Amino acid sequence: MQPFTVLKAGYKLRTMRSSDLDLVVKNENQASESPWSKRVFIDCLRAGYQCWVLASKDQVIGHGVMSIAIGESHLLTLCISTDYQGLGYGTYILRFLMEKASQQGARECFLEVRESNQRARHIYQKLGFVPIGARENYYPGESSRENAIIMSRKLPDS
Repeated sequence: MQPFTVLKAGYKLRTMRSSDLDLVVKNENQASESPWSKRVFIDCLRAGYQCWVLASKDQVIGHGVMSIAIGESHLLTLCISTDYQGLGYGTYILRFLMEKASQQGARECFLEVRESNQRARHIYQKLGFVPIGARENYYPGESSRENAIIMSRKLPDS
C-alpha cells in the first residue's frame, strides 16, 4: 500500500505525527465520553503502535491506533470528529488498520466498545466482528461505570 491514500474529500490517511496531537486530542474531547489524553498518544507513538490520522493540510478529522504483536492486533482507539461522523471515515480507517495488521502477521483483531454505543457496535458487526465477552465496569461514566463488549474478528492472510 502507498504511504498516502487519497480520499474523495481531499483527506489523506497518513501516519500520526507529534505535531498532530493537539488536533487529535481536540477530536477525542469532542467525540469521546472518556477521551485519551495527549500523554497516552505520545506513549503510543513512542511504543511504535500503528498510529494514523485522516487529515488535510490543516485539519485532522479522524484517527486510529492499533497495537500488533504475536499474531494479534488490538484496536485501541478509533475516533472521527463529530462533524464527519456517519460518512464512512471510521470504517475506512479501521479497514486500513486491519490490512496493516494482517501485513504484519496478525491473524485476529480485538477491540472493546461501550455497551451503549450501538452505532459503533453495528459498524463493527458489519465488518465481521463478533462479541466474545464483556469487561464489567470498564468505561468511566458520568454517574457510574459502563461495561465494555469485547469483539473479535479473524484477519485474512496477507
